[in-house]
Amino acid sequence: MCCAFARIVIVPYMPAQSTPVGQFAERHRREMIPLSKPFSYFSASLPLTEEDIREYLEEPIAALPPSILAVLPKVSILLVPYLERAIGRENGLKPSALVSLEKPSRDRTSWTSCFVNKEKQEAVLAFALKDQEVADYHYRFYHSLAELMADQWSDDARKQYSALIREELQANVHGEVDEVSWHLKQKVTSRPMYARKETKLFREYVRQSFIDTLTLFLHGICCDIDVETGPRQLPSRFLRRRLQLLQNLYALPSGYALFPEEVAQKQHTKS
Repeated sequence: MCCAFARIVIVPYMPAQSTPVGQFAERHRREMIPLSKPFSYFSASLPLTEEDIREYLEEPIAALPPSILAVLPKVSILLVPYLERAIGRENGLKPSALVSLEKPSRDRTSWTSCFVNKEKQEAVLAFALKDQEVADYHYRFYHSLAELMADQWSDDARKQYSALIREELQANVHGEVDEVSWHLKQKVTSRPMYARKETKLFREYVRQSFIDTLTLFLHGICCDIDVETGPRQLPSRFLRRRLQLLQNLYALPSGYALFPEEVAQKQHTKS
């Protein structure tokens, strides 16, 4: 009598055709791999090399200011092939994307999704990696964290940033850091009274301006980036004032620099 040996083939996990981000994260909670606190991650059907892990996860997280790490909720990162825009709401919360194996149509394609579980004090950040450049991923990673920080920033930070924005409005400073905050600024400046009073629109503009500026601040700590000039771009001296304020509020981690002269100084010190 002879025995037949079964051959076991291990294949990478392939997600269902389309699954809401929150459900997908819950399904794979036990498979999350811990990173530096408060982060963990799970990669779906995307084999990551050590270089990938360093480039997509370790280096961007290492550049985060300690004071920001201290107030962020638990963050679970999902690295998936594609994300598709969802219609409706998930568990009564704001719309969440769907994790997809197949490439969605252009009008349904999404690059990132943030699903916040308030009961578990957890944020699930999902990123579609296929067809996405690393530099774009870094921007979207920091933008997602900046949105989380806009719900966590202290009263003191909010007051200082709001005061700086009021100074800019009173000086008729043109431009903004990104598209969404620029459009909100146009609404505020179209009615001067909005720039003087603590209106809902003014608070909405300040919040979005903070998100866009903090994204640039965090991205600049991690990577060498160039700020594109243009008619909608905030003038450099005012942008520098914002970044200096954020640097005072959120001190850089040891060994990192933000402005060119700081980088040059650190390089001179090392040599």
